[in-house]
Amino acid sequence: MKLNRILLKLSGEALGQPGETAVDPGAATALAREVERIHRLGVEIGIVVGGGNILRGALFSRAGTNRATADQMGMLATVINALALGDALERIGIETRVTSAVEMNTVAEPFIRRRVLRHLEKGRIVLLAGGTGNPYFTTDTAAALRAMEIGADALLKATKVDGVYDKDPKKDPSALRIPRLTFREVLDRQLAVMDATAITLCEENNMPICVFDSFQEGNLLRVVTGEDLGTWVRKDFEG
Repeated sequence: MKLNRILLKLSGEALGQPGETAVDPGAATALAREVERIHRLGVEIGIVVGGGNILRGALFSRAGTNRATADQMGMLATVINALALGDALERIGIETRVTSAVEMNTVAEPFIRRRVLRHLEKGRIVLLAGGTGNPYFTTDTAAALRAMEIGADALLKATKVDGVYDKDPKKDPSALRIPRLTFREVLDRQLAVMDATAITLCEENNMPICVFDSFQEGNLLRVVTGEDLGTWVRKDFEG
């Protein structure tokens, strides 16, 4: 499928070093170079990045922090990551805009859908931070929501594994990658693609998802240019 506009969902870990809870400038630059490859093709790009390399709200919630407060802390972490990636992209000559669902006008633009669309049409990469702006929703759900709002052709979820497997590939060497799935199969089999809210939102709005390994150099370009990579999730695969 031809991808002219995408929503790229990145984990916070993509901006850090393994095992470290920080933003690493080298990792941010390497990631920016990967994004640059598809930007050169004229692809319009919106990016939602998690905050797990800095803070995981769920951990604080389990430790007794009020869930809404813990989630708000996580939203702020996503803004830090968006600013870091935006800076890395700007340093290699790509114009960006950072928007936030959490209002902080001195740091980022507020998320206004029509303004974001204009940025994309002008060739700017838009970093969509702050989650949905509400607690109890993951950045997966934020990515699904933003993908619909910007009219993306697909939601590309960058992970540490090269797709969805029938078993845990780290525990079972016989695990097989599943190249194609329907949304219903993902939900019925409780496969670890995205959370159920995000999957349901994509199913209802017919938003294709591709899960792929972003830690392998060049994979983002391969997905966008149509190589058989990762796992695609759609309503059906007829025709």
